[in-house]
Amino acid sequence: MQAISKATMQFIADLSENNNRDWFTANKPRFEQAKKEFEQFVDGLIQQIAAFDPSIAHFTAKDCVFRIYRDVRFSADKSPYKTHLGAHITSAPKKSEIHTRAGYYLHLQPGGETMLAGGAYLPESNWLKAIRQEISYNLDEFQGILNNKDFKHYFGEIEGEKLKRNPIGYEADHPAIELLKHKSFLASHKLSDKEVVSPDFLEHCAKAFRALYPFDRFLNRSTE
Repeated sequence: MQAISKATMQFIADLSENNNRDWFTANKPRFEQAKKEFEQFVDGLIQQIAAFDPSIAHFTAKDCVFRIYRDVRFSADKSPYKTHLGAHITSAPKKSEIHTRAGYYLHLQPGGETMLAGGAYLPESNWLKAIRQEISYNLDEFQGILNNKDFKHYFGEIEGEKLKRNPIGYEADHPAIELLKHKSFLASHKLSDKEVVSPDFLEHCAKAFRALYPFDRFLNRSTE
């Protein structure tokens, strides 16, 4: 059974307190075990998601899990390692294209910072225009997705940076104007450490992402 152990969560917590190469090298076996466990969990999660979203069925954890090493070339923070484990499961063919499709993001971080999320993060201009058009044309459908009881249960209200003014082509009296102002369309669900290490965490993730699926599907449909 795929699960996340207390040992994995403790390693991430310890790394956040000792974010340097000497400590990481000395604790490399702990990292390798945590990485292996996380990849096994993500492989199990992909199987669960594929049951309702077959577009991601051919991927494996190695296609979706992010490296622990930070790119510090253009960052003031020179800490060499990320202090979380992350995976983004989408139908995009390459990791470099993950923000071209809405998908399923798992962010594993102690201290109640673990998150399940999805949607469109700062989509490029053509996709953003397409999303706004899709919402404008199918507002009742989109509002039905956002108001669905399962979506509400896990994700509440959608998030994302918004324009202060109306987007070009839409008037202030448009019935969806507040939705159309979004520059990102995001949904997120936080979990406690206790929930993460529980035996039913995989089932919990699968249920949450099933509730997220119609939202992702609507956003992706805009470019089809």
